[in-house]
Amino acid sequence: MLPIHIQQCFEHQALACELLGSPFTSRVCALLGSRLTPASRFGVRIAGWSASAKSDVLALRATGALNALARAGECTSLTAVYPPHVADDDALWSGIVAAIAAHDGFLHDYLDSPPQTNEVSRSGSILGGVLHVAAATGLPIDLYEIGSSAGLNLSFDRYDYDLGIVRWGNDAEGVRIVQDWQGPLPPLDAPLVIRHRRGCDQNPLDASQDATRTRLMSYVWPDQSARIARLEAAIASTARSGVSVEKADAADWVEQNFVAPEEGVVKLLFHSIVWGYMPDAVQQRIETAMKKIARLATPAAPVAWLRIEPDGNNPYAAVTLTIHPSGETSVIGHADFHGRFTHWL
Repeated sequence: MLPIHIQQCFEHQALACELLGSPFTSRVCALLGSRLTPASRFGVRIAGWSASAKSDVLALRATGALNALARAGECTSLTAVYPPHVADDDALWSGIVAAIAAHDGFLHDYLDSPPQTNEVSRSGSILGGVLHVAAATGLPIDLYEIGSSAGLNLSFDRYDYDLGIVRWGNDAEGVRIVQDWQGPLPPLDAPLVIRHRRGCDQNPLDASQDATRTRLMSYVWPDQSARIARLEAAIASTARSGVSVEKADAADWVEQNFVAPEEGVVKLLFHSIVWGYMPDAVQQRIETAMKKIARLATPAAPVAWLRIEPDGNNPYAAVTLTIHPSGETSVIGHADFHGRFTHWL
């Protein structure tokens, strides 16, 4: 048996996966939480995880490891019980046990890194927020993203969007984002000019590398074929674009890049579902840096901050936008964590 806090971590993730449309990954989480024992290096490491198991997204590290192995086809016992195949819980668990026995070291080591999902559908909310900045300022934009991973969302303006009653973008890249857009539309006719785009991450991934594709795909739940196809297209598009992500601490990077505004351009910081993974000290340093540059902003040299993060007041992520020099902060929408819908306010 696993310690209670580890069992609860897997139970919590099982429920989240079910609500987010992946009954298969929900079952894997439930099975690991209830049946895994410390009889392998993989099991020992999971059983010994600290009280931070939930914030470390341990359950998704484990399911990502198994999915990577299943996708590689190196364990036929596991691949035979993973989608598109159908198996009951006992057969699925037997496949997992066989995988642990044959590939214990691989699974153990895969737990090292937290998931980097690069959920491309969140780009719908990013598009909406950035269009508001473009409409409010009438200026070109320099984009800065923290927690960029492989930088797929840095190229949000290259994608094709189906917002239900309207389309926006270009389908030439093959990345189509279909959202249930609720409420008023953002200013889709705003002149959007991205002058520069930069991103940082503690563990940046190069979209042009096969290893990047392999790791990113392992964290996409295997019973969600639309997400799989969309991510594959976005990885290919980003590789063609040449967008790269810098290796840096988020606070260091913001402090270096948000020192002074620039005449004739908007400096825009954005991030999506990364804030909660940052230590309090890092969050405070970023907030301090943004307050300092805000005092220097002018109508001709504005600064904006767009964040798509949980705010504790809603079961979904809040889309929050601040534009200086006015300093007005507004929750302009709420979004599903996987970008299935956006509710604009």
